[in-house]
Amino acid sequence: MTTETTGSGAAGPGRGGRMSRQRKRDAVLRLLRGEDLETVSRALGVTAATLSGWRDAFLAGGEASLTTRPTNGEALESGRLKARLGEMLLERELLEAKIAALEAHGPGPLARRRLRP
Repeated sequence: MTTETTGSGAAGPGRGGRMSRQRKRDAVLRLLRGEDLETVSRALGVTAATLSGWRDAFLAGGEASLTTRPTNGEALESGRLKARLGEMLLERELLEAKIAALEAHGPGPLARRRLRP
């Protein structure tokens, strides 16, 4: 069996079947410029479904970057406060456990002392 090479000089993904981000980008750009999906997929040695997935992900990322509405400040503040609350609750639980452990050991260096008159 012989292998065909295309005029673009592109090779398959090679060992492991992985392609770099740049090669994926170049493949998607070829599709967006009007090259045939089957031609590009054969040239790169990937399935048409894989190539379509790369194109869809590329376009979704581009669409997301076009949003002009700023992030909701209340949502960010709410998230920050929820994270802080979680930290404080965990710290409280740890302190309660530490107090219980110290009290279980009976009178010790932290036991209350009587004040002398």
